[in-house]
Amino acid sequence: QVQLVESGGGLVQAGGSLRLSCAASRSIFEMNPMDWYRQVPGKSRELVATITNGGTTNYAASVKGRFTISKDNAKNTMYLTMNSLKPEDTAVYYCHGLRFRDYWGQGTQVTVSS
Repeated sequence: QVQLVESGGGLVQAGGSLRLSCAASRSIFEMNPMDWYRQVPGKSRELVATITNGGTTNYAASVKGRFTISKDNAKNTMYLTMNSLKPEDTAVYYCHGLRFRDYWGQGTQVTVSS
């Protein structure tokens, strides 16, 4: 069993930056992949960014060039650095990891004001 806990969300003005963290209760080295998703009320959860065990990353077109996913295996933590934030980035952001089953965090709210 692995617990994932997100932090770092908050209110920021458009054009600003935030860094989300996802701390795992156990080693994330064997989680493959790990991802960030986001969800707004009334819509399905959207995949934002993915990082594999080997460090390969992929991004949704809407965030490419603005967001960076990374992880620190020694700290059992994954990050999402978000720059040039837009109001449409407002959502609850969830971290996810796959190791034999899906693991999800509880989510952290990101609100971008115009």
